[in-house]
Amino acid sequence: MAVKSYQAGVTQYRQSYWQPDYMPLDTDILACFKITPQPGVDREEAAAAVAAESSCGTWTTVWTDLLTDLDYYKGRAYRLEDVPGDDTCYYAFIAYPIDLFEEGSVVNVFTSLVGNVFGFKAVRALRLEDLRFPIAYVKTCGGPPHGIQVERDKLNKYGRPLLGCTIKPKLGLSAKNYGRACYEALRGGLDFTKDDENINSQPFMRWRDRFDFVMEAVQKAEHETGERKGHYLNVTAPTPEEMYKRAEYAKEIRAPIIMHDYLAGGLCANAGLANWCRNNGMLLHIHRAMHAVIDRNPHHGIHFRVLTKILRLSGGDHLHTGTVVGKLEGDRASTLGWIDLLRESFVPEDRSRGIFFDQDWGSMPGGFAVASGGIHVWHMPALVTIFGDDSVLQFGGGTLGHPWGNAAGAHANRVALEACVQARGEGRHLEKEGKDILTAAAAHSPELKIAMETWKEIKFEFETMDKLAVANK
Repeated sequence: MAVKSYQAGVTQYRQSYWQPDYMPLDTDILACFKITPQPGVDREEAAAAVAAESSCGTWTTVWTDLLTDLDYYKGRAYRLEDVPGDDTCYYAFIAYPIDLFEEGSVVNVFTSLVGNVFGFKAVRALRLEDLRFPIAYVKTCGGPPHGIQVERDKLNKYGRPLLGCTIKPKLGLSAKNYGRACYEALRGGLDFTKDDENINSQPFMRWRDRFDFVMEAVQKAEHETGERKGHYLNVTAPTPEEMYKRAEYAKEIRAPIIMHDYLAGGLCANAGLANWCRNNGMLLHIHRAMHAVIDRNPHHGIHFRVLTKILRLSGGDHLHTGTVVGKLEGDRASTLGWIDLLRESFVPEDRSRGIFFDQDWGSMPGGFAVASGGIHVWHMPALVTIFGDDSVLQFGGGTLGHPWGNAAGAHANRVALEACVQARGEGRHLEKEGKDILTAAAAHSPELKIAMETWKEIKFEFETMDKLAVANK
């Protein structure tokens, strides 16, 4: 009886918001949802309900519908597809008129598309798999403050991936000891060190003290190596005002780059910080802390490819993307898909990599993909192959866990990277010949030899939770 009553009350959804003959406009924002409906709710009805609830519909006809051109503003469910290998759900494609959204506001886009509709009782689960932003909307967003080419020019580093290191332990070091750890890693051959996502301004290390000691380390390492160095100073803070205060101080002490936790800190704060960085010549590293709460469930939430697109529009010069081979979730094909979405100017639809729509970024610059999470020197051939040059390969324990200390760990990483880049230039297959390439390099680097011995048994081979559906029915 409850289902019948529900169906009687939402007939208007199917009649008005299910439009299989609709041809999306170039200016529409397109969405692909994975819908798991409640028992007794048919596909077209659930898709129409999602389109209505995420645009301008409600559960009954209202007289104020007559005060606007409702047919212009409504979202339209225009296509349904089976999900390969999963008959509990299906894909629903919905087109939204661009005028539903404030220009340049990814906050407003998310408020509609993943707002109240995700609590809608007619669906058991709902996941936003992908979005297509029209070029007309892309041009209203700020995007990365600087982008790949400008960052390379600022750092004077070309022809290879950049190397980073997350300082461990994450929490508990004093500011001076933290700076010592950064110095050792930077002088050993890394380009960057970084704050971890949960380093803010705790009692053991207030932010201003950390900034001072870290920049002392950066400048000392630059003087000794003759290379430009940096540290991602995390300016994520309890309030936007405090965030900007920390960013201003980073600029005052001549830091080249700062960091923000864009999901925990909020998309509004992130867009504002990106604008500040663009205006002040500061690079912006983005950590994705909290993403797995949103994207790991294959039936409910938001896929990471959407979070990648939202970040590119909101603004960031770097984004953590997973590693494929490390300790964090992410299969190879999907990861290659969202790396392209972060970096390339145009990304075509490619279901084999989970990309549902063509995406044209126009002249918006791309950002560096950051591989981070459980990686060490044995992973280097795969990382260089997967991520290419426009990336930051960021080792934490894989630098600091070296038996001879941080500088030796950094040196091992640098030698391994340069050996892989040279082998690639010679036309060798890095993943097939990786052991031989690293072993040959280790013959001239005792630091690399010890690193290889230390981590030769360490692997993270677990089944991927969010598996890619690659075939259409």
